[in-house]
Amino acid sequence: MDLSWSHQSLTRRRTLAAATGLAAGALLPPGSALATAAQYTNPVVWQDFADIDIIRVGDTYYASASTMHYSPGAPVLRSYDLVNWEIAGHSVPVLDFGAKYDLNGARGYVRGIWASSLAYRPSNRTFYWLGQIDFARTYLYTATAVEGPWNRLTTISTPYYDAGLLVDTDDTLYVAYGNTTISVAQLSPDGRNQVRTQEVFRTPSSVGTLEGARFYKINGQYYIFLTRPANGQYILKSSNGPFGPYTMRQVLLDLRGPIPGGGVPHQGGLVRTQSGAWYYMAFVDAYPGGRVPALAPVTWTADGWPVVQLVNGAWGTTYPSPAVPTPPRQVTPMTGVDTFDGTTLKPRWEWNHNPDNTKWSVGNGLTLRTATVTHDLYWARNTLTHRIQGPTSTATVQLDHSAMRDGDRAGLALLRDSSAWIGLKRDGGATRVVMVTGLTMDSNWNTTGTGTEIASAPVSGGRIWLRANADIRPGAPRPGTFSYSTDGITFTRLGPAFSMGNDWRFFMGYRFALFNHATQALGGAVRVTRFEVSTP
Repeated sequence: MDLSWSHQSLTRRRTLAAATGLAAGALLPPGSALATAAQYTNPVVWQDFADIDIIRVGDTYYASASTMHYSPGAPVLRSYDLVNWEIAGHSVPVLDFGAKYDLNGARGYVRGIWASSLAYRPSNRTFYWLGQIDFARTYLYTATAVEGPWNRLTTISTPYYDAGLLVDTDDTLYVAYGNTTISVAQLSPDGRNQVRTQEVFRTPSSVGTLEGARFYKINGQYYIFLTRPANGQYILKSSNGPFGPYTMRQVLLDLRGPIPGGGVPHQGGLVRTQSGAWYYMAFVDAYPGGRVPALAPVTWTADGWPVVQLVNGAWGTTYPSPAVPTPPRQVTPMTGVDTFDGTTLKPRWEWNHNPDNTKWSVGNGLTLRTATVTHDLYWARNTLTHRIQGPTSTATVQLDHSAMRDGDRAGLALLRDSSAWIGLKRDGGATRVVMVTGLTMDSNWNTTGTGTEIASAPVSGGRIWLRANADIRPGAPRPGTFSYSTDGITFTRLGPAFSMGNDWRFFMGYRFALFNHATQALGGAVRVTRFEVSTP
């Protein structure tokens, strides 16, 4: 599949979609001292974090990403060196934008949190998250720490599509936004209202579509950083204030990325280190895994334009590590073991749509009580998801199923618009472990297949271990395989390999998903006592 589709003029506004991008710039000096220093490897995070906005506050870096229909939304990542990242929290605690985000009579797949913006305002020591929902309105959330609590500050009637929020040096708030026609809005001093908006740039037809705005003031110049989906990155510059006029320059186009078989790095943000060095964090379309962050150094021309530093004409697989102060601590790994202790879920977890909070709990494991009566996993509430670690990783779940009831279905899925799962079916008082495939959606995200059981085995007792292995490297064959164990030591393969889909239009990559739903009546429950993501 050609992820660049540069010959097309389709936009996400018209297709509920936007795809991938590439770059062009200068080579790192061969044999230089920097080239022999400690290095990092791209992608810096091989998990699905797209439409990145990145900032630095003091000695700490933060990044925000799209999450579509997953809840909580808009994760905030934290790093001290631009290379090692952890998930610190979520800017949008609940998707309270309509019943479809609750799986209540409608569904919000591929809607919700699209490209949005994260900023920090030193004057009140506050973080701001801004994003539009469903082309209807814009929401602004604030917090004094990225872990939260995040609270909604305001709702603005103008939908700032693919917005970039700028806190100017005089503390004024500006928003750059739009698709092809780029506008700038000025907000009131408290950020609650729009006081002015103005078109500042119209993309030439020779370029096509520009969107994904990021807004900066650098050395007195105003810059709007824009992506050309999905194979380019452009930048606008104004020496005359935030409302322009702006001139345009191509930053990169059709650039080879660092993931074999993946797309062009694009649609991210610029950030400056404490020592004054600049970096560009973009994402690479790498389905079935999703859109994956990659980092490259940036230099500036004498007349104030950014240049991405390339390695052998491509976005480098490795670069010298950023020169930053020694991190104060190691970040929390995005993989490993979770026993669901404490009173809240760790921030690496997100629900498929908003959960019914009366039907789950943590502490001494994760208890999932059935929340929906359905034969369709895509309609089932309280499916809990975890990003897959690339290029390959394995999720293992220890599950207590002693409280399941007849008709219940519980297990571990590889979840996307084409899905498969291993899990338990309880019917007529008997329990079987099964492998199910053929869960599918169409391009409007309506269910076209609720799944077919293709392998099974009887089980006894009340405890089982379920395992899913996912190879999310782009290209063929993209296999997902399933196995189970009755003792946690010896695992038995169940069913054939499942070929994960790689169509970009669902945007989000595959996830590991824990689920429990009823097909007859509510009342059953399962308890996940241990979940682990491991890599080879």
